[in-house]
Amino acid sequence: MSVRIAFHGGLGEIGRNCATLEIDGQIAMIDVGLMFPDEEMLGVDLVLPDFSWVLERADDLSCVILTHGHEDHIGALGYLLREVNVPIYGTRLTLELANARVSEMGIEPDLRPVEPRTWVSEGPFRFTHIAVTHSVPDATGVAFDTPEGMVIHTGDFKLDPSPIDGRTTDLQTFAGFGRQGVRLLLADSTNAERPGFVPSESTVGSEIEDLVHEAPGRVIIACFASHLHRVQQSIDAVVADGRQFAFIGRSMLRNSEIAQATGYLDIPDKALVELADLLRLPPEETAVISTGSQGEPFAALSLLAAGEHRSVTLDTDDTVIISATPIPGNEKRVSRVINNLTRAGVTVYHGRNAAIHVSGHAAATELRTFYNIVQPQALIPVHGEYRHLAANAALARDMGIPEVEVLEDGDVAVLDGGKLHIERDAVSGSYVYVVGTELEEDAGVIRDRQHLADDGVVLVTVGVDKRTGDIVFGPDVDSHGVTGDADEMHKAIKTRVTQGISTLEHPIDHDALQRRVRNSARKAVQTTMKRRPFVFPVVIEV
Repeated sequence: MSVRIAFHGGLGEIGRNCATLEIDGQIAMIDVGLMFPDEEMLGVDLVLPDFSWVLERADDLSCVILTHGHEDHIGALGYLLREVNVPIYGTRLTLELANARVSEMGIEPDLRPVEPRTWVSEGPFRFTHIAVTHSVPDATGVAFDTPEGMVIHTGDFKLDPSPIDGRTTDLQTFAGFGRQGVRLLLADSTNAERPGFVPSESTVGSEIEDLVHEAPGRVIIACFASHLHRVQQSIDAVVADGRQFAFIGRSMLRNSEIAQATGYLDIPDKALVELADLLRLPPEETAVISTGSQGEPFAALSLLAAGEHRSVTLDTDDTVIISATPIPGNEKRVSRVINNLTRAGVTVYHGRNAAIHVSGHAAATELRTFYNIVQPQALIPVHGEYRHLAANAALARDMGIPEVEVLEDGDVAVLDGGKLHIERDAVSGSYVYVVGTELEEDAGVIRDRQHLADDGVVLVTVGVDKRTGDIVFGPDVDSHGVTGDADEMHKAIKTRVTQGISTLEHPIDHDALQRRVRNSARKAVQTTMKRRPFVFPVVIEV
């Protein structure tokens, strides 16, 4: 019985992590993540995997298995569940974080919490979660006992010897599977290019504490809302300095509430106050823990930096600590926020000028150590841009792993009869865009927006007598966002369009007129400038 693993996102990019495992015609989905748009994706709010292939086989989907609670692994879950509602397996905190997002869409998911090292059976699938250390608590890898042998997905992980919660990566269980034999390992690639080990999360706390203690006025600390270990260290730092604090930002408020209720955040009595009460205290006695470490346009820190936050106004005595480094693609946004903060006169510390961030992903030596423990027969790098996947593959080959394959979104790995083979572009790896509350699957729409932004638009208006079909006015030309000599271009368009429509048969056909206006205007633009703006013919019947 063959085992098929299809990759719908996360291979060749940071985000959209989503894979499916198929046994005996039944499907289990591993993570359903989203990606935040880059600046070229104009008007796009979120980017999702294309799981249309799964939805076409909705009756075959047995369950969804989540590795951890980051948006790039759970953020698209609601969009899947509004089409097909199936059991969702994950650790307690992971499901709580996922439920908070899904419930906003009016969906009641079938959540089934699991404990690591506990085997679960669902249809033809038998799997267990394995504890790993990452930048969100309760993160796991997942091992599948399949007809073709053990298949392990690491999830996102690192080998932190002294994590904040004491929950280390369960190397004992991974080693046990290694002794039994691991047929295929799907391994986190994000830091495969980085030599050595990633420092422990526990090293960050003392650095934040020193910066808070030195701050003359209010302190604002920005980090991922899901990075509860970082949130905890920030709380510990401000409390140790005798400050009270408030949370700001929707996801920070939501996640901190979940974490307190589930015991993942320890907040001393009277340390946490409402923002309105905090603003009445002397600034040097206060701190704010905020969202916006990635420069998201409407996150709290971005609004503060732009002077647009409805409650908090920056002061030159403020100290801002951005406890993160930019995700690839977010560098410009983060830089813009830092510039705006600096322009406002505040002191800014971030991951590139202070030791206030460590990664949650294993570096090269950690990966080598892990591969030595698991000793898989085959490895496919996952989670990362193509260069990360390639670097991870090189590490695996250097460690002597017999079969190493670099795949991309849309590819399928097939285990059959003891052999591994790859089917390229066997499923869709396309982007699905979220615009407002609607899904947009046509990439051409996004390309059109980019084209409009880059080259501008030309409108050519012609009036037609709807009874006779004769031209009664125009062509009138207007342009927006087009560089160069507009008067010269408008004149050339009018001349060319007038010549073009003069040869049309009467009565003039509406569609034929639109085509002639568009083609004539395009040719005129090409002769007068190097740009290729959008040309919109407007035919008005009078």
